[in-house]
Amino acid sequence: MKVRNSLKSLLGRHRANQLVRRKGRVYIINKVQKRYKARQG
Repeated sequence: MKVRNSLKSLLGRHRANQLVRRKGRVYIINKVQKRYKARQG
């Protein structure tokens, strides 16, 4: 999982990426390609 300050550029890397907020953190998840995971922080 990548940890980045800004997730905006990572969101456009795959069309199935979803921006999700969990427990005060912002994540990018992808059910199709599991490798596109990222967390903001």
